[in-house]
Amino acid sequence: MEYSRVEVRPGVWLTHLREKKFKTACFSVSLLSQLNRQTVSMNALIPFVLHRGTKLYPDMQALSERQEELYGTVVEPIVRRIGEIHCSGFYASFPEDDYLPGDESVLQEAIGLTLGLLLDPVTRGGLLLPDYVDSEREKLLDLIAARVNNKRSYAVLRCMEEMCAFEDYSAGRLGDEASARAINYKKLSKHYRSLLQTCPIELFYCGHASTEKVRAILRDQLATLPRGEINFDIGTEIRMNAVEEQPRLTVEEMDVAQVNLVIGWRLGECMEDPDFPALYVFNELFGGSPSSKLFLNVREKHSLCYYVSSLVDIRKGLLLVSSGVREEDVEAAKSEIFAQLEALKKGEFSEEELETAKAGAASDLRSVPDSQGALEGFFVSQALAGTDYGPKELAELIGEVTAERVIAIAASTVCDQIYLLKAPEEETAAAETSSGADAPPSPEGKAEGKAADAEGGEEA
Repeated sequence: MEYSRVEVRPGVWLTHLREKKFKTACFSVSLLSQLNRQTVSMNALIPFVLHRGTKLYPDMQALSERQEELYGTVVEPIVRRIGEIHCSGFYASFPEDDYLPGDESVLQEAIGLTLGLLLDPVTRGGLLLPDYVDSEREKLLDLIAARVNNKRSYAVLRCMEEMCAFEDYSAGRLGDEASARAINYKKLSKHYRSLLQTCPIELFYCGHASTEKVRAILRDQLATLPRGEINFDIGTEIRMNAVEEQPRLTVEEMDVAQVNLVIGWRLGECMEDPDFPALYVFNELFGGSPSSKLFLNVREKHSLCYYVSSLVDIRKGLLLVSSGVREEDVEAAKSEIFAQLEALKKGEFSEEELETAKAGAASDLRSVPDSQGALEGFFVSQALAGTDYGPKELAELIGEVTAERVIAIAASTVCDQIYLLKAPEEETAAAETSSGADAPPSPEGKAEGKAADAEGGEEA
């Protein structure tokens, strides 16, 4: 795999991976802006509105037909949060020219279609179409409302929101219902034009074509990109300490079958000079795998939960543990979770446990090159962090992590937030009376895996 990174226009960067093992190529374009409560919902809505059509292909039927003509090219909107940087744009997948009949080629046309969605949308009087904006706004509102349907990921999201209530991070990936509902086509059109002129833009390509060929296509396709003063002042503020001396507690009631317990820590002073390889190993050892401290002790040994896992947001400097427990086991589960973190702080893990965690973390990274989508997400995050090593290089660095480096990360953590999502008291009492308190099911030898951030972002 050949890696290169070049600036193709002011503030427009291309990460190019020449990789010939795939039969398809992929291309993405991401507008980068600072996560902000006032604009996050507009940023999230823009790619979905633009995806409704271009001037050449003004509706979804025409756009679909064009993608079929390009041998099943697929272009989809993407919206993600990486730390406190908001990324919105498109991801395209299309067949490699080597596998098309005769001398046919779709590379230039597929990239052109993707950038056409961004730069040349169907408009009326220079404004985005009201019908398209209204329709997609309602879908965005449905997505925001639907977050509550998955109680586990919702609890993680709510813990993050409470924990970072005074930071841009709490704005999330999609924003909130009130800000989304306030969007109209005039307001969105103005914001869209502003983004094109001021946002840094990340491009990503993975496929057979050379850097020179892709750059030549991009120079032509980006000729109409309007650029003004680029806002490079974007980034993620990392808070080292907790907001208050004692962890804050938030309890919310909802119709749930079990208590969703989420505990959040700041990673603390270790984020002044982040040791990324050790962060991956720390998370794997603490709660990110079936062989982790949390899974083997909180779930298997003590049967205090139905599931338990941890995630580390390496860009924002957060550690979260997500667990599903019975009402009467909440305090015991909390105590055992804290006890396992204390064990890591004291170095109470064997060399075998450390090597297993290193092997698991390295294996996850070595699997990244098996998927173009995973490669795209990895390298876009690396670009925003200003690092350029690949997943295999990071996996090799993980092999060098020592126990002392893991202990240092554990010792640096500061608990900031405890969140409980539970059934109303009367419902809990009624359920216990009718059915008794069944113990959590015995594990089947497989963990739930790393807790997912419902709003996107990068986890270790």
